[in-house]
Amino acid sequence: MPGPVLHVTGARPNFPKAAPVYRALAERGVSQQLVHTGQHYGQQMFDVFLRQLDLPRPDVDLGVGSGSHAAQTAAVLTAVEDLLLERRPALLVVYGDVNSTVAAALAAAKLGIRVAHVEAGLRSFDRTMPEEINRVVTDRIADTLFATSPDAVAHLGNEGIAADRIHLVGNPMIDTLLAHLDRFDAAKARAEHGLDGPYVVATLHRPANVDHPADAAELVHAVHAVADQADVVLPLHPRGRERLRSVGLFTHPRVRVLEPLGYVEFLGLVRGAEAVVTDSGGVQEETTVLGVPCLTIRPNTERPVTITHGTNRLVTRATLAAEVEQRLRAGRPRTWPTPPLWDGHAGQRIADVIVREI
Repeated sequence: MPGPVLHVTGARPNFPKAAPVYRALAERGVSQQLVHTGQHYGQQMFDVFLRQLDLPRPDVDLGVGSGSHAAQTAAVLTAVEDLLLERRPALLVVYGDVNSTVAAALAAAKLGIRVAHVEAGLRSFDRTMPEEINRVVTDRIADTLFATSPDAVAHLGNEGIAADRIHLVGNPMIDTLLAHLDRFDAAKARAEHGLDGPYVVATLHRPANVDHPADAAELVHAVHAVADQADVVLPLHPRGRERLRSVGLFTHPRVRVLEPLGYVEFLGLVRGAEAVVTDSGGVQEETTVLGVPCLTIRPNTERPVTITHGTNRLVTRATLAAEVEQRLRAGRPRTWPTPPLWDGHAGQRIADVIVREI
């Protein structure tokens, strides 16, 4: 009898991707276990997401915690190898592009255990991003690759991966968004945060924006210029928080810095925003479906489909305030395109492939 399907999650964005896959496999009676590496931890980073997304408590919590990229990757690699030797799963499923993703995939591959990568083929072609390294390595290791968009399929093919290993399934993160859409209460978010006019939501944590004092200071100047036009609500990731504080982020009266929010609370806030300013990957996808103008402070994106089929636009710190001014003047779009297969059924399509292959 084959072993279980093992799902490895490590960071908060993994949970909305894993939830529809886990649920679809459960409906098919597949034996499965959920592993949390502990790369993100704490009540807001972990417990709230499990509860709101109806995921079970993990069967295993490895508790690796924080650290440098090398230390964190090594800790997950060692811990997952021990777990795989003990449980001998039929398949390991990894999600996204965090350190837990590449470490778990590497541990499985070295033990001859099949690996499936959900969100395969995304490429920014920027090797200065640790996530890009994680994506490329994971895709070379994986046996089964689940792509969210046609450009991702093309990237995998260009890298020599056989077509029969690649499956265009859509985006399971959007499954989760659509399943909870009625819970995203913009009016409640406005009331909770005292927002009585147009506002902008910001999420900022990338090393290129926050790690170096000069970059962080330029970012803060840009955010303050946005706040001169509208309230800026910024649920602030622990990463970079002190750096941004040290260069004056908290000093503008219309910048409202919050602790990280739960999934439902955050997307309720996003749903009512005039625009979102971000350097995150997943937020580009969520705004694409919600129809909220998204300004991504990066020179590139591994999700170009959010630009061609959504509401996303790449900006610089220098151009951010002018871009926000244009969005505030234009207002929210009434209609917008969305990518193919971002229809709420990606988890079902992924489960169908997994059932055939285990």
